[in-house]
Amino acid sequence: MQQSSSLRFAQAVQALAQSARALGLLVPGFRSPPRLVGVQRSIKRWDGGATVAVVVRGRPWPAVQADLVEGVVAANDLLSPASDRAREELWLALEGAPAEAATNAA
Repeated sequence: MQQSSSLRFAQAVQALAQSARALGLLVPGFRSPPRLVGVQRSIKRWDGGATVAVVVRGRPWPAVQADLVEGVVAANDLLSPASDRAREELWLALEGAPAEAATNAA
């Protein structure tokens, strides 16, 4: 049985937040959809924080996951090689998230 997109989004965000905290990174807020019309992902920054907004509906789940990972990287202003290490850890966190397991089983 396929999970709702909202549930998959929430589970992915939880997995990324836990991984980001373990890496000592800022955990941005997440929302869907972006308030900007015509964009797939946006980021709003303020002193000490950021919100990443991602379109979920009508998009392939791997594209949504990629936008979430890149949102964490962007919110933390990471550059290589730190960005590469963070991406690797964040993707590993998503692979362990229940939403990913449900997607692979379908």
